[in-house]
Amino acid sequence: MKSYLLLFFLLTSSFLGFAQRQTNTYPDSLNKRTLALAIGSETAFYLGGMSYLQFLWYKDHERVPFHWYNDNAGYLQIDKFGHAYGAYFESMIGYHWLRRAGVPKKKALIYGAPLGLILQTPIEIFDGIYEGWGFSWGDMIANAAGPAFIVGQELLFDEQVARFKFSFWQSPYAKEANGYLGDNFLESIFYDYNGHTYWVSVPINRMMFKEQLPDWLCLSVGYSANGMFGEFENIRYYRGEWLPERERYRQFLFSLDIDTSRIHTRSKALNAVLKGLAFIKIPFPTLEFNTIGQPRAHWLYF
Repeated sequence: MKSYLLLFFLLTSSFLGFAQRQTNTYPDSLNKRTLALAIGSETAFYLGGMSYLQFLWYKDHERVPFHWYNDNAGYLQIDKFGHAYGAYFESMIGYHWLRRAGVPKKKALIYGAPLGLILQTPIEIFDGIYEGWGFSWGDMIANAAGPAFIVGQELLFDEQVARFKFSFWQSPYAKEANGYLGDNFLESIFYDYNGHTYWVSVPINRMMFKEQLPDWLCLSVGYSANGMFGEFENIRYYRGEWLPERERYRQFLFSLDIDTSRIHTRSKALNAVLKGLAFIKIPFPTLEFNTIGQPRAHWLYF
């Protein structure tokens, strides 16, 4: 995943609370001012992102004939989850912003929900014409999965029951990698895939049909991976130093979570913050099962 995508998420996250209404209802009539703000803001982000790619990210790379790249096995699919999460995040902004502007649900799903796929497709095309990358169908499928997760829930449940979430904590491998996984915490967010975890959180009361339980209390299932010093296999030498041998393995996680978007207060500003935080997994005690046969219990998992 490009650093651009994560930077895009960080920049747009501040707008997310304002892109959704503070209740579960939407206006019946079109608000042209809100609609213009939504279209203008997303257009500006799109043009800014494309300019970043064209003039900064790819500037030192040679253009080559369009070519393909199969990276489906890369980073034990953590990268693919990242693509799906990014598209989901962007599509949620597009869909709810249109709904807030009074656009009917069907039209908002048609024009707003595909936003993540629309924003990320040019990145894949750029990859296909620059040396060092290639057009990846795996990335495109992941990019489509994020919006599909939104549309599917709206069609089935008329709401977003499950939330797709992200959590990060710098892995212990970052200190062993001599900068390969980032030279500091901020860089590690972009490069240390070992610290990425992707979650799906569902309210427990919806699973157990117990309406007396708070609707913000969730059961969360997560996926992560560890031991990675390279895309397909671990590199052993970087910046003049040998890196340690580590086994690559997958992690499957089970935890509690809080859907902060379902918590409502009297403060509009606080409600906006809570809705923005709804895409981040809240740390809780967690059970881990992995492919090396060493189940673990984490008293607090980030």
